[in-house]
Amino acid sequence: MLNVSLIAYTPEPEKVVAAAAKLCYSNAHIDDLLSGLTPEKSREFVERLAKLGHESPTEHVSFTFGIEGVSRSLLAQITRHRIASYSVQSQRYVRLDQFDYVTPPEIEADPTALEEFQAAMAQENENYKRIAALLKDGHIRRLMAQGMSEAEAAKKAEKMAIEDARFVLPNACDTKMVVTMNARSLQNFFRHRCCNRAQWEIRALADEMLRLVYPIAPSLFKMAGPGCVKGACPEGAMSCGETVAMREKYARLKEEALNP
Repeated sequence: MLNVSLIAYTPEPEKVVAAAAKLCYSNAHIDDLLSGLTPEKSREFVERLAKLGHESPTEHVSFTFGIEGVSRSLLAQITRHRIASYSVQSQRYVRLDQFDYVTPPEIEADPTALEEFQAAMAQENENYKRIAALLKDGHIRRLMAQGMSEAEAAKKAEKMAIEDARFVLPNACDTKMVVTMNARSLQNFFRHRCCNRAQWEIRALADEMLRLVYPIAPSLFKMAGPGCVKGACPEGAMSCGETVAMREKYARLKEEALNP
C-alpha cells in the first residue's frame, strides 16, 4: 500500500525563495537579504515571482520524501524526472524471498483477473527462490574449489545469486525509495503526474506529495497540480476534457491539506 512521508525540507522555504528573488531585483547586500522578510512579505515575493514566471529562485529550496508500497513500474516513471535525487532499495543486495507487490485497481475489480494475477505473482516468487537457490549452490561449489572457505563462499554466493535471480521479478514487485526534489522540479513533477493522463499509481503518489508540501509553503505551491490548474490544458487533442473538475479537485485537496 502506498505510504508517503515528508522526512525533511528547507526551513522557511518561502523566505528562502523570497531572499533569492530579492537579490535578483534589488541592490541588496547578501547580509541584508533576509531583512524585513516577514512571512507576509515572503508570500508577496513568491506570488509575484509566480505571476512573472520567474522560477529559478524556487530551486533554492528542496523537499525529501520517504516512499514505500510502490511498484518497480512506478520507479521507471519517476526517475524520468532527472533533476532529483533517488535512493532505492536494491534488488542486488536485498533478498526478496516473499516479495510484496502492487495490484492495479482494474485487476482488483475483476475477480477472475485478480485470481490469475495473484497466481502469477506466487509463481514468480517461486521462480525467484528456485533460481536464486540453484545459482547460489553453483557459486558456492565454484568458490570453494578456488580455495575459499565454505562460510566465505556462502556469503559471496548469496549476493551473486540474487543479483541474477532478480531478473525474473515482475514490474509489480514493490520497492521503497527516498526522493529529493527542489521546488521547481517538484512543480514540474506535479504538472505532469497529477494530470489525468498520468498512470494511476504515480498520479496517486503525486497527489500525496502535493498534500504534504502544500501546508509547508502554500504560496509556493498555490498553483501546483496538473497544467490545467494554472491555465489551459496543455495536452491538446489528448486532453481528458475535465478541466473544471480537475481545478475543483485540487482546490479541495489543498483546502483539506491546510485543514485536515
